[in-house]
Amino acid sequence: MKSIGVFDSGVGGLTVVKELVKQLPSEDIVYFGDTARVPYGIKSKETIIRFSIENILFLLKHDVKLICVACNTVSSLALPVIKNHFRVPIVGVITPGVREAVYATKNKRIGVIGTRGTVKSRAYELEIKQLDPKVSVTAVACPLFVPFAEEGWLAGDVVKQVAEGYLKPMKQAKVDTIILGCTHYPLLKPVIKEVMGEHVTLIDSAKQVAVEVKKILSAEDLLNKKRSGKSRFYVSDNPEWFNGLAKRFLGYSVKNVSKVNNNV
Repeated sequence: MKSIGVFDSGVGGLTVVKELVKQLPSEDIVYFGDTARVPYGIKSKETIIRFSIENILFLLKHDVKLICVACNTVSSLALPVIKNHFRVPIVGVITPGVREAVYATKNKRIGVIGTRGTVKSRAYELEIKQLDPKVSVTAVACPLFVPFAEEGWLAGDVVKQVAEGYLKPMKQAKVDTIILGCTHYPLLKPVIKEVMGEHVTLIDSAKQVAVEVKKILSAEDLLNKKRSGKSRFYVSDNPEWFNGLAKRFLGYSVKNVSKVNNNV
């Protein structure tokens, strides 16, 4: 049976892999992390589109049946341009999270946290407004959350103080729902919850993407059902670095990380 393809600029997409394995344990997964060219957030739109096409063509060589774009920058800038040029279904991280957030909010005040590139693109805000124009959106960039997640700084006074600073506009706007608009951020859910309070709902993009993938595969009758799935991991540089971080994002170690050249 064919695999699910997943790609990201680095390691953050592993939070999507973790949710896919949890919700679709019989599926094989092929993951590509473009670690040679990370971060994408500082690249031009044209460059991000070119990288994304190369990543998709690499996954198609592995005969995947669906592709998850586990990167907010690609989902906001490149996906709208390239999505309709491929026959295979391509799922981004923005639409599933937006749909769940609009459903979850009671006071129609939604917060979005992400990288500077994602917040600047206004992709989440525009999709939320398209779904419900009455919702007010407060978007804040939280750039230090990415190195915190990669360095394992997930709790403690420093992390909490930074989170309090970033999330202050969210508290002032009285949002009742926050979209975690970066695939690194699910690792920081406990401290975000501690700062915002239990009454605020956190929307995990990774979880919603897995729900969307399951829905599409089920509708297309493409689900694997008969055995345990396997995952393969490819990176464009530094497999040792990727391997070291994988356990933090997945909760278990991976052994089969291969370095490849995806330039086509």
